[in-house]
Amino acid sequence: MSGPEKAIGSITWADLTVDDAESLREFYSGVVGWRSEGLDMGGYEDFCMNQPADGQTVAGICHARGLNSALPTQWLIYITVEDVERSAARCVELGGDVIQGARSMGGQGKYCVIRDPAGAVAALFEPTREPQED
Repeated sequence: MSGPEKAIGSITWADLTVDDAESLREFYSGVVGWRSEGLDMGGYEDFCMNQPADGQTVAGICHARGLNSALPTQWLIYITVEDVERSAARCVELGGDVIQGARSMGGQGKYCVIRDPAGAVAALFEPTREPQED
């Protein structure tokens, strides 16, 4: 999910979490032309899906294992927020649910997964901020 900083409220990323990430990786490679790059998850690989023309990573296809085992099989968008804990609390206040509480994303920031009152699922992402210079 690295790259240029995304504005608050923008869709930052998309992941698909499934039982068999290898076969879905092959499916999307064949259908849209994405090339894949393995991402070590400690005993197995998830996949970064890259545009064929420039190699830019645009999505992830992940195995439904560990903390991801409870995620629904659907494309999950990540929306950039200022403060993931505050946004998660506001989600609950407004009738939604937090499916997965805030957790680190490997030094890039932190995220949580929510369900809105209509039942749709999304992730909220708070990027790590660079220290401000005086």
